[in-house]
Amino acid sequence: MPHHDAHAHHGTGHDHDAHSQDLPELLDLDAQVLGAYLPAVTAWTAEHATDVRTVLDLGAGTGVGSVALAQRFPEAQVVALERSPVMIDHLTATSRDHGLTSRLRVVPADLDEDWPDLGPADLIWAASSLHEVADPARVLRAVHDALRPGGVAMILEMGALPSLLPDDVGSGRPGLEARCHAALATAGWNAYPDWAPALQAAGLDVVEQRRFPVEVGPGNPQAEVYARAWLGHQRTFLADALAAEDVATLDRLLADQGPDALLSSTRLTIRGSRIAWLARRP
Repeated sequence: MPHHDAHAHHGTGHDHDAHSQDLPELLDLDAQVLGAYLPAVTAWTAEHATDVRTVLDLGAGTGVGSVALAQRFPEAQVVALERSPVMIDHLTATSRDHGLTSRLRVVPADLDEDWPDLGPADLIWAASSLHEVADPARVLRAVHDALRPGGVAMILEMGALPSLLPDDVGSGRPGLEARCHAALATAGWNAYPDWAPALQAAGLDVVEQRRFPVEVGPGNPQAEVYARAWLGHQRTFLADALAAEDVATLDRLLADQGPDALLSSTRLTIRGSRIAWLARRP
């Protein structure tokens, strides 16, 4: 979803709303519902990153990615860089709750400024955070310089905004979700380029690009909570961008409760994806 971070920056990018108070909850819900991609991405990373002792998580958000990295690389120290005080509070709590305070270090840092001297890294992870910085080329050069020779960089973005509504929701005009997504795209949500040329320009060798689809079928206990939070987030942002009829339809969907409601976890299917670029410093 969004970074923070990313959006989204994880796990998952809403740079328009990086410091809102409700975003940490939404990011955590996104990880609970759509976080099935994380084991697959970290396993793929581990195929290419060997003897990992130091990991940098750039724009770590609530720490979902940091925890996944600490679990995948049990001998590593994970350094989570984050600028938002709200997210730093959540990161600190996440580290404590997972018993990782000795291995997960939270460092306040703005990626658009010089980073603290953290020594050479074996792996640098940036999930839905690169598209939020003012100068991605400068940040990628810093990634190159911070990696040891042979070190790996992993860049992740949301493949598409989460999809959870059928074309016809039973009221209003069909195509509501498509219109919402189009309006969000116009507003710049989840906008990023193909990072391969920028990685190469920074002196990194692009090893591979992969897409990781995620689909959550009916029955996930957190699906309805997530769907209502996600649609409510959109409804707040798009109140002046959508037709009044569409806003009214969103309000009806959010108000409808019970097992027969469209957003009931017993009926709901949520789809999403992540795109990942794996690169190596020569």
